[in-house]
Amino acid sequence: MKSPKQMLIMVVTLMFGMFFISNSAMSQQMKLVSVKTKSPIVLDAFQEKAWSKAKALKVVLDETPYKPSNGYDGMKETTVSIKSLYNKSSIYFYIQWDDPTKSLARFPWIKQGNGSWKQSMNKDSTGHDNSFYEDKFGIYWEIKAQGFKKKGCDVSCHIAEDGKVDGIKDTSAGRKYTKLAGETIDMWHWKGVRTNPLGLFDDQFVDSTKDPKKNKNWGRKGDDKIGGGYKNNINKAKTGPVFMNSGGSEEYKYMVVPWLRTKFVDNFKTGDVVPGIVLSAFTGHRADIKVKGAWKDGKWTLEVKRSLKTRGKNAKIQDVQFSDLKKPYYFGLSVFDNSQINHIYHNGSIELRFN
Repeated sequence: MKSPKQMLIMVVTLMFGMFFISNSAMSQQMKLVSVKTKSPIVLDAFQEKAWSKAKALKVVLDETPYKPSNGYDGMKETTVSIKSLYNKSSIYFYIQWDDPTKSLARFPWIKQGNGSWKQSMNKDSTGHDNSFYEDKFGIYWEIKAQGFKKKGCDVSCHIAEDGKVDGIKDTSAGRKYTKLAGETIDMWHWKGVRTNPLGLFDDQFVDSTKDPKKNKNWGRKGDDKIGGGYKNNINKAKTGPVFMNSGGSEEYKYMVVPWLRTKFVDNFKTGDVVPGIVLSAFTGHRADIKVKGAWKDGKWTLEVKRSLKTRGKNAKIQDVQFSDLKKPYYFGLSVFDNSQINHIYHNGSIELRFN
């Protein structure tokens, strides 16, 4: 029979072993391997045979930056499944997550009984909406940011305290910026309404700017572009829309797309909807990331492509460069459930390696 001291040692040893195994398993779960392929990949949100060679990493997202004050009842948790392939020129991702609601009604115009038009909004105390918005997805890549490997996206997210961010008065729940000059993070931002119909992510980045007078979005900025982009569909008097889609397309009910865009003519009846946003495809480096996104049976699927290396004057500070296939790259994920800024994310970073 073992003595109490021996029993204590056994218990401590067992607990330490369980802790080590648990943490090793968690560490293993936060690694993604990109598998080389020679097969062509078509961006159609369906898995070609080549995808069967790539192992999916499942990441639980269950953290939120703040609790909205307007009764928002979006998702508090979801699990993202992500795979990766690459060839000699490009990297691909196949991403899925559960979302019971396909949210596309971003600030739509609704015709009222008296003949006027009203834009639907329900902003919270931070001045942001999460009732009449869109589903979004973010991938954040370290270019150079101290602490990213350990903390992930948290290193650039600065939550407001007592109405201030870094001592500056601000009504937002928080702002994005890196801690040190010269540090940047590559931000791939998929938007279900504003970019997905055009087959694009919004390619952005975060730097150390923390002066709203220099940039209203602080450190968050768009990559260099030649043209294109989305604009609010509102007339100068702010009484109604400027454009609409010809043909009354149900698929594009909540966005005016370039191939259907026409000047607004009010031949509508009470309760009819006109989109609150006008789309135009980015040109230049803000359009580097291609995607096909589709929602079906309570699940979003994104099939994504980007060049391993991008070119341009500011490519090295705006884009992660997969130029060395022997080194690891660190990233984080976030899901926006019909929300302007509130999102679900995970702690720490994920390590990408090429096989």
